[in-house]
Amino acid sequence: MRVTIFGATGLLGKALTREWRGDEIAGLGSKDADIRDLQQVSDVIQRTRPDWIVLAAAYTDVDGCETNHELAFDVNSRGAANVAQAAKQYGSRLLFLSTDYVFDGTKTAPYETDDPRAPRSVYGRSKAQAEDQLGQLLPGCCILRASWLFGVGGKCFPGTILKLAATRPELEVVNDQRGSPTYAPDLARAIVQLCRAGAPGIVHATNRGECSWFEFAREIVAGAGFRTVVLPTTSERFVRLAERPKYSVLSPRSLEKYGIVMPTWQDGLRRYLMEWNPV
Repeated sequence: MRVTIFGATGLLGKALTREWRGDEIAGLGSKDADIRDLQQVSDVIQRTRPDWIVLAAAYTDVDGCETNHELAFDVNSRGAANVAQAAKQYGSRLLFLSTDYVFDGTKTAPYETDDPRAPRSVYGRSKAQAEDQLGQLLPGCCILRASWLFGVGGKCFPGTILKLAATRPELEVVNDQRGSPTYAPDLARAIVQLCRAGAPGIVHATNRGECSWFEFAREIVAGAGFRTVVLPTTSERFVRLAERPKYSVLSPRSLEKYGIVMPTWQDGLRRYLMEWNPV
């Protein structure tokens, strides 16, 4: 199987190129192909002729999207449509990385794939628009929603917490937003399995379990052996430009339909910390 990965230099893209074995992989960064340029995308797909395209390229700075609205939609929505058009032209299957931020966070039980979307941020709206466009352009594409991605080789929440814990005796972290942390290598392996299974439609993929950012931070600090005290705070006291869903846990039901069971987020964190500080 031939696979072309857009966004191969990002956190997930790096994990994908490391984890994917036994297939012919072409990994592309933004310098290789700007997905905002349909001609560049078409040229790449014509050259690589993939059976599957994984679109992991995105503008993921959630707060940055609020002040760069046009860029967010250019990359996350129109860029995704360009890749879908090229995939359709050359007969490639497409797996698109979406997000838990397409939901408003008002539920108290895990979100199913067919739950109504109501994004509250520019980032979430740009991804929701992409989902709509891809559904029209390529009805058989796979839309994979993930959440709270972390791993080595890119900016992520555990990396930030570890840097802060190394220099501060105390940290305050919000305790009123709940989700499922997802370790990039685990998500990468799930993506490989979904592509090999020819999965269509919307799938939710995260590590198992849920926590608040505060609970996640506390586990990170303890696992790294720091003595930093982690204290809970509220979103109201820690104001960000983009509104985050208060609850964005994704149901694993759609993933388990393919026989894929992700490890717990605690297990993913343990392996991340081993990579962060190998003994």
